[in-house]
Amino acid sequence: MTPARGFLYAAAALLAAVLLAPVASLAVAAADGSGELWPHLAAYVLPQAIRETGLLLAGVGILVIGLGTGTAWLVSAFAFPGRRLLDAALLLPLAVPTYVVAYAYLDLMHPLGPVQSGLRGLLGLSSPRDLSFPDLRSLPGCILLLGFVLYPYVYLPTRALFLMRAGTLLEAARMLGAGPARTFFRVALPLARPAIALGTGLALMEALNDVGAAEFLGVRTLTVQVYATWVNRSDLPGAAQIALVMLAGVVGLVALERLARGGRGYAGSGHRDRPTARRPLSGWRAGLAIGLGLTPVLLGFGLPAGYLAWAVWQRLTGMGLPDTLAAQALNTVLYAGAATLVTVAVGLLVAASPHLLGRRSGLALIRAAGLGYAMPGTVLAVGLLAPLALLDTGLTNLAGAGLGWAPAVGLGTGAALVIAYTLRFLTIPVGATEAGFARIPSTLPDAARMLGRGRFGTLLAVQLPLAWPAVLSGALLAFVDMAKELPVTLLLRPLNVETLSTHLYGEAARGTYEDGAASALLIVMTGLIPVALLLRLNRGAGLRPSRSDA
Repeated sequence: MTPARGFLYAAAALLAAVLLAPVASLAVAAADGSGELWPHLAAYVLPQAIRETGLLLAGVGILVIGLGTGTAWLVSAFAFPGRRLLDAALLLPLAVPTYVVAYAYLDLMHPLGPVQSGLRGLLGLSSPRDLSFPDLRSLPGCILLLGFVLYPYVYLPTRALFLMRAGTLLEAARMLGAGPARTFFRVALPLARPAIALGTGLALMEALNDVGAAEFLGVRTLTVQVYATWVNRSDLPGAAQIALVMLAGVVGLVALERLARGGRGYAGSGHRDRPTARRPLSGWRAGLAIGLGLTPVLLGFGLPAGYLAWAVWQRLTGMGLPDTLAAQALNTVLYAGAATLVTVAVGLLVAASPHLLGRRSGLALIRAAGLGYAMPGTVLAVGLLAPLALLDTGLTNLAGAGLGWAPAVGLGTGAALVIAYTLRFLTIPVGATEAGFARIPSTLPDAARMLGRGRFGTLLAVQLPLAWPAVLSGALLAFVDMAKELPVTLLLRPLNVETLSTHLYGEAARGTYEDGAASALLIVMTGLIPVALLLRLNRGAGLRPSRSDA
């Protein structure tokens, strides 16, 4: 083994250890709790948290399956005026983080907010007691808001399957006399089961990771309890024990997703099937289709984004923008930007590891890179406490041995946040870079090797220049996710440092919604970037609808 190859194996082993460290740390921290701690949690905290988390995930799962599958079938199987625009608009809720939607709706639907006040004005009523809506701060309210934001996770893969893989089979069913309903339930829905399971699993992972929306709406999920136990009660062992329960829930979700897929892939072979032939709709049927398709877009994106824009305009014309907005935006860009650079560099090496280390070792490292994304942010943050403390102590001792300085990487520093961001979102640039490498003809790296280039030299001279658009898109997606991330930022940010997400959380906790509207709108505008990338990818997929769809 050459020294370079040995170094790569050592670096890969170190990275795998870093990725697994939070899980091991959770077990150690949980074991440090007193003997009386676990009985208290098991009797008074966990039953309610598990019950509300389970009900939340079940409700969100049902809602995202219905909305995502229904809208995917609508735009795939039918042709009507405005279909192309609706197809793009259905992605827009991806731009709005769940905690931003909860923040906007709490003010929008408040008894003294614009909706209820406007209705009372129209009806000639003066007192809020004369007209009141059900309280949004409830488990059903949280399920509805999360469902209308997260349904695109099911919509995207299911739509892709309908458009690209099931066309011939669906057309055969129609030729045999099956109507739209029978074709959907007997052919399309069974074919879409793997895509629905995949999308639902991702949506439920996002719902489990949420801390802001659930806390704003009064739902005491496991994630909220981890945050409250650590921050409010200063009880790290208790937070670690709850986090381990959450981790078991994550494993259960992954197992359920694979069970729902039944080990099956998508219909069709490795090549594209013909696109689904769409049934034309006109008149009231076309109007009904447009109305049904636009409803989740309006509830998941239109109303909260429109309200935030209106609230920012009111604040701008009245008192102006908050003085701290620029500092919050700068902090967000600095920390997310620094973490993006580190994540992309590490992700590039991980994605290239099958070429550098061999296929088996490389694929194992790629799978390990997905561990951080599978863990909810609160679980990852609690799991990083002990490793970061050990690293900080080790560097301090090393400095005392004669270096004269010690890098600050422990808790309360920006380095801790960058490390957490890197571990959580490493899989995004890894996946994007992998896709870029897969599009490079194998003859090009082989030719470079024949001309005397080593594995690493081939990576730098041939593969990276050809795959840079994919690497760049992965960097952009990772940056956006880091800028929106709330749980990790709340728990590991430096003292007295506010980002857009943490400022918004604080304003919502205080009930001063008007002061956080600008931060929320900036987060939404940032979230539109990946939506634009997805729309561009969809256009590049060769799915050009006919004129009847325009």
